[in-house]
Amino acid sequence: MYDYKYEPHRVIFMIDMKSFYASCEAIRLGLNPMEVELVVMSHQPGSSFGSGLIMAASPLAKKKYPIKNVMRARDLPPHHEAPNLIIVPPHMNLYIKRSMEVVELFKKYAAPEDIHTYSIDESIIDMTKSWKLFGNDPYLVARKIQKDIRNTLGLYTTCGIGENPLLAKLAMDIEAKHNRSLIAQWHYIDVPDKIWTISNLEDVWGIGKRTANHLKRIGIDNMYELAHTDPYLLKREFGIIGEQLFAMSWGVDRSIISHKYVPKAKSYSNSQVLPRDYYSQRQIEIVIREIGEQVAARIRAHGLKAGKVGLFIGYSYVCLDYQPSRGGFSVQRKIPATSSNKDLVNTLLTLFRSNWERVPVRNIGVVYGDLSPDTSQQFSIFRDPEQEIKLRALDHTVDKLRKKYGFSSVIKASSLLPGATAVQRSQLIGGHNGGNAYE
Repeated sequence: MYDYKYEPHRVIFMIDMKSFYASCEAIRLGLNPMEVELVVMSHQPGSSFGSGLIMAASPLAKKKYPIKNVMRARDLPPHHEAPNLIIVPPHMNLYIKRSMEVVELFKKYAAPEDIHTYSIDESIIDMTKSWKLFGNDPYLVARKIQKDIRNTLGLYTTCGIGENPLLAKLAMDIEAKHNRSLIAQWHYIDVPDKIWTISNLEDVWGIGKRTANHLKRIGIDNMYELAHTDPYLLKREFGIIGEQLFAMSWGVDRSIISHKYVPKAKSYSNSQVLPRDYYSQRQIEIVIREIGEQVAARIRAHGLKAGKVGLFIGYSYVCLDYQPSRGGFSVQRKIPATSSNKDLVNTLLTLFRSNWERVPVRNIGVVYGDLSPDTSQQFSIFRDPEQEIKLRALDHTVDKLRKKYGFSSVIKASSLLPGATAVQRSQLIGGHNGGNAYE
């Protein structure tokens, strides 16, 4: 269906830090990441250890025990069955620091515009213009980068090499981790032998459980069948995603790393998974206000104001005697553009009170969209202009104090009440313990 001579033929490296969090912890303890049984465990302060969440495990721990990420502490083998298993808390500052150091190493081999940080432990590098400076073959250059990272930071890496980012990603995910060298190289000519032989659709990057189930419902059980399905049928079933799935089955990806995507519409958001089920309306509204003000501070920091406010509420899975009509709700409302804490939070609370079914809440999310430069202040004929000016100045003053002295330097009294989460979360990074980057 595709003539590969018209497709991009580049040299793309997809590099993943192997068991990144666990490896960082092993190195911090002076241990070899590949020879230690180690688990990184996160849990809410004050909660029982059995409720802890497994964030990462070393390769040896995964091999010896039935350990998977996002398992609970109670699922770990008992101590007498795993006497050498080391359990450590996360240190997010350390992981961020190591990730930045890895990206700096990549800049020795490619221009910054040819490097795309896909996640904290994965990067895509377009080596088309530079690989010949470092070796006679892309495979040997990948080995050189692996050794550089290993010798400098102690981290082991997996590398997929492909003629486009998709082939590089699939080579890394599906083959490289099984090779002794932790490197795999895929070309367009390999598509029938590499991609079409994949029997489990969920093994392919970009195909989740829901998409795989949808494909199975229309008679597509593997990548070969996907590649030989009428593309018009896929488009009718999935829309534009159907076209992407078909191209993926043929190993086609026309994206260029240096061509950075700039979204037409930008928004700022934040969300929280609450440490427990929240039943009290007051406690729920305290957290909504805290998140709303946090996101408002972010848009003010960028000199913006929002013309649209969105709220997401996820109900608890266990609702006891409650029987909600849905699992939660997501609502939006257009407003006169503003960056005011008061106006934004009041809109959020109105949305909440209009839609909440008085059932336990476990997830809360806030989004501000329709952003525009905050170069003027719109007054309301129903409010005192002087008071509005004072509130705007107060918001900016609090922002400056928190930036200089930390979030906890200025907080509202409600953030000290039961159920509030802002003070605790201000000490976390990505929802986890920050720790010391230099430990």
